[in-house]
Amino acid sequence: MEGEKKYISSDELKQHDELGDLWISIQGKVYDVSSWVNKHPGGDGPLLSLAGQDVTDAFIAYHPGSAWQYLDEFFTGYYLKDFSASDVSRDYRRLVSEFSKSGLFEKKGHVAFCSLFSVSVMVLIVLYGVLRCESVWSHLGSAMVLGMLWMQSTYVGHDSGHYQVMMTSGYNKIAQLLAGNCVTGISIAWWKWTHNQHHIACNSLDHDPDLQHIPMFAVSSHLFNSITSYFYGRKLKFDSLARFFISYQHWTFYPVMCVARVNLFLQTFLLLFNPNRRVPDRALNIMGILVFWTWFPLLVSCLPNWEQRIMFVLTSFAVTSIQHVQFCLNHFSANVYIGPPEGNNWFEKQTSGTLDISCSSWMDWFFGGLQFQLEHHLFPRLPRCQLRKVSPLVRDLCKKHNLPYRSLSFFEANQWTVRTLRTAALQARDLTNPVPKNLLWEAVNTHG
Repeated sequence: MEGEKKYISSDELKQHDELGDLWISIQGKVYDVSSWVNKHPGGDGPLLSLAGQDVTDAFIAYHPGSAWQYLDEFFTGYYLKDFSASDVSRDYRRLVSEFSKSGLFEKKGHVAFCSLFSVSVMVLIVLYGVLRCESVWSHLGSAMVLGMLWMQSTYVGHDSGHYQVMMTSGYNKIAQLLAGNCVTGISIAWWKWTHNQHHIACNSLDHDPDLQHIPMFAVSSHLFNSITSYFYGRKLKFDSLARFFISYQHWTFYPVMCVARVNLFLQTFLLLFNPNRRVPDRALNIMGILVFWTWFPLLVSCLPNWEQRIMFVLTSFAVTSIQHVQFCLNHFSANVYIGPPEGNNWFEKQTSGTLDISCSSWMDWFFGGLQFQLEHHLFPRLPRCQLRKVSPLVRDLCKKHNLPYRSLSFFEANQWTVRTLRTAALQARDLTNPVPKNLLWEAVNTHG
């Protein structure tokens, strides 16, 4: 009977928000997931970030209907006394339900096949251009194709990380390892670790790793306070070196993006060879990385001289930088905040922290569907071929609740991003913000 139910308040729920004592609420039922944290396929970050809260919207976004049956084993017997859903949340959940009933989450089209086929064709073009052609222009063209190959392979890895693109989960894991580790040299384990946290804590300066690029970049002056990254577990120091780099970040943004893959390679190694961090399928991930670091140096070594080898590597990195820039455009100039995400404003936080890139439908392949960044953040399990279809519904829902829906052209998004970086750069140059200076800073910024 209703009167026999046991209740706790939201304040009482908040007291269970740490490792070993981690409770969450879903649809008003309270679950103790302390024992599940280290087994959670999405990593411990999302659970720790939303610990002690109602997480209904986030759970619905990330889990299919079949996941609900597994919740019972974690049920504490308590219900949330003051559980309620906002009008925005009710509309969002209704939309998810409609998508599910119409089968949109299962209608994946032929995107995976077409992407894998195009990647295979590009592999053959690159091999032919490097191994069979002697012209420097052929080698330059091959490098450009390799850059495009990495971009498309990344989209396959991204899709397979969010939902099953292959017939079985086993084949899906193989697709992840091939598209990520073996082809691009970037570990799918590292991607899942950071990307799931990014989705949950979208544009939180201290919880979203995708905004934590000190000392090279800062999108907000709040980062000048040397805030602590709860994701990396360390302080993001705004020291004299960071001040120098950030003061010119609107000039260095594109050049740094051209070699951004080097950082991704480094982050992959730091994670996979960190004995203190749990890494799912560590051995498989390491094997995949070894495959990449076997074929890529061998391919480059087939070029006739060091000048062409350097040209080949830098050109392939530069072409792929378009994708790195795109990911920055989706978030750098959107709204930011400090603190952990809150489960009761899931929809609002996603609309606040993202912006879309408008383009013609024939360019969807180029952006991997991720130009619909808000739609992807709200419905991460939705196949990319469905994102354009649901975009008008998301726009209408944002309009109904007076929430931002920003869709800019690629050029406009670049303008917004550079403007954001320039604003922070000028603020970083403010010498009234005391930071110990180094000789380089003094030399460059001495006047008169």
